[in-house]
Amino acid sequence: MEGKISSGLLWNEAGKAGLALGLVSTVYMFLNLLLSGGGAGFLGGILSFLLWLGKLVLCIWLMGFFMKRLVARHPEADNAATFRFGTRTALLSSLLFSAVSLANVLFISKDAMMEQWEAAISSYSSMLDSNSMEMLDRMQANLPQITFISNFIYCFLFGTILALILSRNIPAKDPFADNQ
Repeated sequence: MEGKISSGLLWNEAGKAGLALGLVSTVYMFLNLLLSGGGAGFLGGILSFLLWLGKLVLCIWLMGFFMKRLVARHPEADNAATFRFGTRTALLSSLLFSAVSLANVLFISKDAMMEQWEAAISSYSSMLDSNSMEMLDRMQANLPQITFISNFIYCFLFGTILALILSRNIPAKDPFADNQ
């Protein structure tokens, strides 16, 4: 099986990388919750932005790091294999982060989420008719599912696009390979 990486190996490596990327996003989520709970105002907003920027840069760097490590450990890996690895990593990390986010909405920060929902509803209630208010009440019951699905789709798409971009140059292409 020279020149091809097995699917099982890619899933195994992607599981480890997905765990690391999912944990980075999870730690960011809880740090952001702690930061927003303090009500620090403008300084808190700047700190929250810097925290988000740090998470973004770290996730991009980690995806590249794990792709390069896959190629270093398995020289037969080509650009297609690194893309498949990146897509599987994105799938697993988005699943982990979405599950923790769901647990946060259902159990950990349930009261805070409900307070935010009620505050948003009360601020817009004068502009909404009874049908819109009823629709929002029904939507509140589905908020955990909406949170899970939207986080999963967003994270998976972001990770897949990132894997597509990074895999084009991992491993580096040899422009003289055809001449040898």
